[in-house]
Amino acid sequence: MSTDLRFIPNLPRYLLPVFFFFLMVNLSLIRNSYGQEAAVTDFTVANSENHLLLYMTVTDWMSEEMKAAIHNGIPITFAFNIDLFVSRSKWPDKKIKEYEFHHIMEYDSLKKEYVIQRHENGDSKVTASFAEAQKLMSEINGFKVMPLAELDARKSYTMRAKAKLASKAMPLYFHYLIPFSSPWDFETDWYKLRLQLSL
Repeated sequence: MSTDLRFIPNLPRYLLPVFFFFLMVNLSLIRNSYGQEAAVTDFTVANSENHLLLYMTVTDWMSEEMKAAIHNGIPITFAFNIDLFVSRSKWPDKKIKEYEFHHIMEYDSLKKEYVIQRHENGDSKVTASFAEAQKLMSEINGFKVMPLAELDARKSYTMRAKAKLASKAMPLYFHYLIPFSSPWDFETDWYKLRLQLSL
């Protein structure tokens, strides 16, 4: 059952993380399909003691052409776009946070290892497993969207996310080595989560 926090008098802002930790987040996932294979799944939020955290996965994006390109030395770059809006009754929702960051996969043919750079974490992972490399490339785990202290428990929010394969020119000779019969670029739809805070 939802409770309007306006009935809690003089709620100090520094107590908001304590209250939020016990709040239930009601999520409504909206997807508009336009026949694209790549999709965002497991799109959800949670919270640590101090931050609102985002989790998501991109599925069905790897094609045989992309796999061949990776093993022929072409880096694959994902661009993730994350927006957070606060709802307003008489005006359009206001965007309060906006992010774009990248995941990059490269293959070291000498070491037979995949290197995945994840800009939101500022880290670089190395694995000999192609399946593990895809997993690291595809997932966002616990990205810190916003400090809880900056959220207003009396308001509702909408988070949206999408992913795309960043366009990058290939050397001309790769067109002769790899038969690209399907589109190289992809971009998922926007996926939305509606967050309604309640006790």
